[in-house]
Amino acid sequence: MSLSTRREAIRAFLEEEADRLDSGDLAGWLELCTEGSSYWMPVSSEQTDPHHEISLLYENRTLMELRVRNFGHRLAPSFETPVRCSHLIGRIRIRDDTPPELEVTARFHCVMWYRNEQRIFAGDSRYDLLEKGGSFRIRRKRVDLLNADASHKSIPIYL
Repeated sequence: MSLSTRREAIRAFLEEEADRLDSGDLAGWLELCTEGSSYWMPVSSEQTDPHHEISLLYENRTLMELRVRNFGHRLAPSFETPVRCSHLIGRIRIRDDTPPELEVTARFHCVMWYRNEQRIFAGDSRYDLLEKGGSFRIRRKRVDLLNADASHKSIPIYL
């Protein structure tokens, strides 16, 4: 696969991820992840270890599956209010292109409407992608918010 073809495929994959998050299809989003995947939102961009440092959010595959199961469940009070969001993805860069594993970074903006309040998130996403069968899967995703050190209310969606 040529570099330009690979870039286009990665862009399409990240846009598909954003589409699934925007539509609230967390089960579909989870299908984009590998079995051993993780999602990390550190408090600081200097952090290197989610297991020994405080995080805004760190979930392994088991916790991600639990969140997906609870999302919109009638007994989960935090999810009784619909979440609407809109993601914009840009400045996609391939940092390490050693198939089948790739390291990709992207900038994002996400506007979320939740409990009659609009919230805006922006920052950098770092992906460790696994290329398989002409497509990609997320092994690890790290989200560095521009204002990670600020006080945040609950963040009910993945960014």
